[in-house]
Amino acid sequence: MTPDDIAGFYATRAELDLDDYIELDFDFECAGDPREAAAHLCSEQSTAQWRRVGIDEDFRPRFAAKVLELSAERRPSGFSTPVECAVRGEVHACRVTIAHPHRNFGPKIPNLLSAVCGEGVFFSPGIPLIRLQDIRFPDSYLAAFEGPRFGVAGLRERLQAYDRPIFFGVIKPNIGLPAEPFAELGYQSWLGGLDIAKDDEMLADVDWCPLAERAALLGDACRRAAQETGVPKIYLANITDEVDRLVELHDVAVAAGAGALLINAIPVGLSAVRMLRKVARVPLIAHFPFIAAFSRLANYGIHSRVMTRLQRLAGFDVVIMPGFGPRMMTPEHEVMDCVRACLEPMGAIKPCLPVPGGSDSAATLEGVYRKVGSVDFGFVPGRGVFGHPMGPAAGAASLRQAWDAIAAGIPVGEHAASHPELAAALQAFGGR
Repeated sequence: MTPDDIAGFYATRAELDLDDYIELDFDFECAGDPREAAAHLCSEQSTAQWRRVGIDEDFRPRFAAKVLELSAERRPSGFSTPVECAVRGEVHACRVTIAHPHRNFGPKIPNLLSAVCGEGVFFSPGIPLIRLQDIRFPDSYLAAFEGPRFGVAGLRERLQAYDRPIFFGVIKPNIGLPAEPFAELGYQSWLGGLDIAKDDEMLADVDWCPLAERAALLGDACRRAAQETGVPKIYLANITDEVDRLVELHDVAVAAGAGALLINAIPVGLSAVRMLRKVARVPLIAHFPFIAAFSRLANYGIHSRVMTRLQRLAGFDVVIMPGFGPRMMTPEHEVMDCVRACLEPMGAIKPCLPVPGGSDSAATLEGVYRKVGSVDFGFVPGRGVFGHPMGPAAGAASLRQAWDAIAAGIPVGEHAASHPELAAALQAFGGR
């Protein structure tokens, strides 16, 4: 690029009507001039060729992505990760904020992703390592999306659960059980105090545990547990499948008594979720398969916070995400970025409930609560409830006992002295 070409991809915020742009934060490592590399990054994701040959025109003023901020630091040791086909030259680590005109793709999630996470970004000249760290939308763009139908407030109202976390549980064994014993485990966990008992993300509509049969039995068990405990309960059914089956499976599961639906967001596709949201009669809960494949490395891919924002935009009422601790291999600050992305203001889009999960139990509840800093989160043990040595009812009870201690300002270990279910949980799971 010539200096004039490069300059056409730079602007200040004062020069733009920011209602017409989304903002993107990238970290990247480049070989060569960082200013030119950032211009290429803008060019490749928008107006890669901005005029016709032999015609005096320039599409960049209306359609080009523009660099708003750029900082760069030389890396004498070269790229932080070897890339076999990377170009050679002096390496810089850069941070850039780009304004991309949303007229280029409109309020359509597949087109948005094609622009900001597609070929133009990950094959930009001179940039072998790049990570999309964040995305921000103006209210004018958000107005075209419905977002969550229920959100945090709606889910709390359905459960009549206020001023505390929402207690989920992943029914275990997750794979292999036929519907009848699977439903009995859910029933026991509701009696013990779970709000929501859920299918595992890998348990779908399978011949040895068909969704219709499973949902009918779990729906009945859920109703019985609600009657016996006097408080609402929800069975969360996994309807992850081919896109053309989603509405059918929604209808089957909800008619049988499922009070919420689990969808593996990225394998199914966010556009499919947005479609389902238009007809869904119950809350939609996202699970995170495939997200780690492009979010785990700090210097490449897409920050999981971006996917959290997009899941909220698509209409999920709850986002289950990789949580705290070594099991999920996600830095604590990144988990908190995702929690905030669920709850912070986002135009007229309702907040969705963050559920940071991974090897949790009554022993980890207080740590998660302290890190999140509020009661607006879901807590989702699997073995911490269903692997409890006294059974799933006791496992669920141990969660409620731990929360009672936390809310009352009593040390959880001290409270366990008079609550055998909690004591057994701390002994079984306290080392995790």
